[in-house]
Amino acid sequence: MSKQLDYKLLGVLAAKSEPEWKKYFSRNKKKLEGMDLLVHKLHDDISRRVDCLKCANCCRSLGPRITDKDVERIAKHLRLKTSAVIDKYFKIDEDGDMVFQNMPCPFLGDDNYCAIYENRPKACREYPHTDRKRFYQIYNLSIKNAYTCPIVYEVMQGINK
Repeated sequence: MSKQLDYKLLGVLAAKSEPEWKKYFSRNKKKLEGMDLLVHKLHDDISRRVDCLKCANCCRSLGPRITDKDVERIAKHLRLKTSAVIDKYFKIDEDGDMVFQNMPCPFLGDDNYCAIYENRPKACREYPHTDRKRFYQIYNLSIKNAYTCPIVYEVMQGINK
């Protein structure tokens, strides 16, 4: 974990590691229930080293679930009616969730800064989820996120050492 990851290679690296991560989970599920301290320490250490502004893979490719509160907060920030914000930026996906009409995120700038950072959706605020309680409950989601996020990838590598 000492050298900097090439963010463009995450998909390849995660695909190579995924079988090992799944095997680890199936063999250690009970152990994982008590490993939040390890996961949170890994998250903190890795988050200090990873510059999200150099990556922004999540903003380019992951469509977060948008809540009504998110829409209200964004609309207030943009000084638009919620219906105008919904029409301009969001759609309902095949699961019935509200998501961005298109990716990358319409609020992602060329410099990888978020134009609505202080008012971004809850899913964006909580991403990459490696600091949440009961991490074992989202272990499989984290495998998927490791294809996109260097923090998640390195946390998964750290857990599986």
